[in-house]
Amino acid sequence: PGDSVDTEPGAPKLDELCKIGRYNLSPTIFFCAMRPDDGNLCQFYKHKANFCYKLPDNVTFEEGALVEPLYGIHACQQTGNKVFGCGAGPDGLVSFLTAKVMGAAQMVVTDLSASWLSKAKEVGADFILRSNESPQETAKKAEGLLGSKSEVTIKCTGVGTSIQAGIYPTHPGGLVLVVLGSEMTSGPLMHAATWKVDIKGFRYCKTWPMLASKFVNVKPLVTHQFPMVKALGAFKTSKNGLGLKVMIKYNPSDQNP
Repeated sequence: PGDSVDTEPGAPKLDELCKIGRYNLSPTIFFCAMRPDDGNLCQFYKHKANFCYKLPDNVTFEEGALVEPLYGIHACQQTGNKVFGCGAGPDGLVSFLTAKVMGAAQMVVTDLSASWLSKAKEVGADFILRSNESPQETAKKAEGLLGSKSEVTIKCTGVGTSIQAGIYPTHPGGLVLVVLGSEMTSGPLMHAATWKVDIKGFRYCKTWPMLASKFVNVKPLVTHQFPMVKALGAFKTSKNGLGLKVMIKYNPSDQNP
């Protein structure tokens, strides 16, 4: 019983930033499963109603679980952009799909995993690049494939050097959208400042309507599903790089291993 919902994991208290519509920047935010905040891998979980969004009837739980990477909406606000993507995991692939829907003209995707790069090619990447060289060399090759610097770079990997590889090939006045990374990350700050490269984060706003529209098909990215009692197997599958989007489902009658 009840509605099927998607939850926005970052829920802040009502402070001044919330009042002006910038709740995602609030220092009071509790972000589920982001240390030191607890996660919600459990049967019952209490969450603020304002950050629960009813899923449309045509959106499945699997699709709802992949709503986060649709932040490509915020990176590609105009058509014709050339996009450089760092990281071809689940987050990266969905953000690249979104960038294509938003009108990206060309896209080059880089990663260390050959299998993930192959998947990136399947979902629409124009070029793929194995990033096993220095950030400068990776940036140079990406620029060569695109024929010029990228107006937009989307960083979807926690690899520390990816922020360097992402900033260097970005066009002066361009945008680097940072999605994943460690708290302390070194990068070419003076290069970004000199060429006025904007470095931004993201929020979940506007992602649900795009998922409901079916313009982006995220279902093929779900490679494994595990019942709660076999959750350890899900983590091992993900750790060993055997799957792309690995899901844990509580309802034992709703499994598709």
